[in-house]
Amino acid sequence: MKTILLHGLGQTSSSWKNTINTMGKSADILCPNLFDWFEDKEVCYQVLYLAFSEYCKQFSEPVNICGLSLGGILALQYGIENPDKINSLALVATQYTMPKKLLQFQNMLFRFMPKRTFESMGLGKTDFINLSKSMINLDFQKELKCINSPVMVICGEKDAANKQASLQLQSQLPQAELLVIKNSGHEVNIDAPEDLGKALSAFFNL
Repeated sequence: MKTILLHGLGQTSSSWKNTINTMGKSADILCPNLFDWFEDKEVCYQVLYLAFSEYCKQFSEPVNICGLSLGGILALQYGIENPDKINSLALVATQYTMPKKLLQFQNMLFRFMPKRTFESMGLGKTDFINLSKSMINLDFQKELKCINSPVMVICGEKDAANKQASLQLQSQLPQAELLVIKNSGHEVNIDAPEDLGKALSAFFNL
């Protein structure tokens, strides 16, 4: 069974490297670089989600998906719209209703950051801002009931911005379990890759 790992905004597919090393060589893991899908296309969330949906059409059997932040939102929406295509979902630092004030503050910070900060992430400064702005009105609360697969909601112990949302998400999904990873902030795949890898391996039964 395929397991797909989706990175967050400000990350690349290489952000999963140490997590994958912990998950074992026998696991069939795919780790696409999300921003490659923007080639010659408008940079916005809707385009990214459609590209991910197209990517998943190659799989005939249900898949496991783990997404962090932006990747978690993609995984959540795909799980809502394609419940029969999902074996299990792991949602790391994932908001199901976008925190508008937080995104607006994030965009303000992006505007003051130098362009070179974004060079290694696969998107330019303007593209980062446009992608973030395009997500402000996303709200999946009413559709959460469409998910019928096992779900593990994951949050770093020090991720104050997403901890409450993770608790609320788990409470609204009867089939979901919650895992808080110690000594980790928002980027759990960077801060605690071994703990995350072990948790995913057990949950996905790899």
